[in-house]
Amino acid sequence: MSKIVNEKEIQERIEYYKSLPLKHFDEASAYRFILNSIDLTTLEGSDNKQKIDELCHKAMQFKTEEKNIPTTAAVCVYPTFVAQAKEILKGSNVKVAAVAGAFPSGQSPIEIKVAEVEYTVAQGADEIDMVISRGKFLEGNYQEVYDEIVAIKKACGKARLKVILETGELQSLTNIYKAAEIAIEAGADFIKTSTGKIPVNATPESFLTMLDVLKAHYEKTGKVVGMKPAGGIADAETAIAYLKILENVLGEPWLNNHYFRIGASRLADRIYEKCI
Repeated sequence: MSKIVNEKEIQERIEYYKSLPLKHFDEASAYRFILNSIDLTTLEGSDNKQKIDELCHKAMQFKTEEKNIPTTAAVCVYPTFVAQAKEILKGSNVKVAAVAGAFPSGQSPIEIKVAEVEYTVAQGADEIDMVISRGKFLEGNYQEVYDEIVAIKKACGKARLKVILETGELQSLTNIYKAAEIAIEAGADFIKTSTGKIPVNATPESFLTMLDVLKAHYEKTGKVVGMKPAGGIADAETAIAYLKILENVLGEPWLNNHYFRIGASRLADRIYEKCI
């Protein structure tokens, strides 16, 4: 049986962590870390070649040598734009992430999901952001949710897999905890809160609950699995609050963009302004 999450305790811990000073950063280095952890994202039906071109150049142009300002970690796009993004970003350290596997609903047969992931990896994606089948999870069909993640992880080949739980649809923190456990056991390289396509996206409560799963897994196995809150983190104050929670719960192994990302489109400009 999965852990029952005490929601009141989660709230109290969030308020406590937010009240603390940063442990591993001064203000300037915190903003640089956050900028370097962003997956600069566009996932709109109106996306086109010009928009992807602008997004990729923006990700690189944050880099300012004399002020030690970094690029973002990655850009995140739809599968059809991966090859274009890969070409533009060639020679930079900006990764190309792509959503695949029936994003954002997850409501396609597994064969279709796997085929889309295989296509996306063949186009050159470094990272795949997939979303679990929330309907199957809420039915209690945990084995099928697990099996789908395993199949998609296999289709990723060398690309890293971020598994989106879509926490805003999972109804409780206990369900979020269970979904995170399933994703990690199925081989996720990262767990991610949200698609950004529903009203409730990343929240401190869902974030902390997922961090607790990562910590338990790390203490049991010694394996670091990454974390990506996404959606709704739009200003510097909110981003700093998430960083305080991260460093107090998980600490140094996660304080790099190999294991921590923020999915955002609006945040980068606001953080960059704090860096200059």
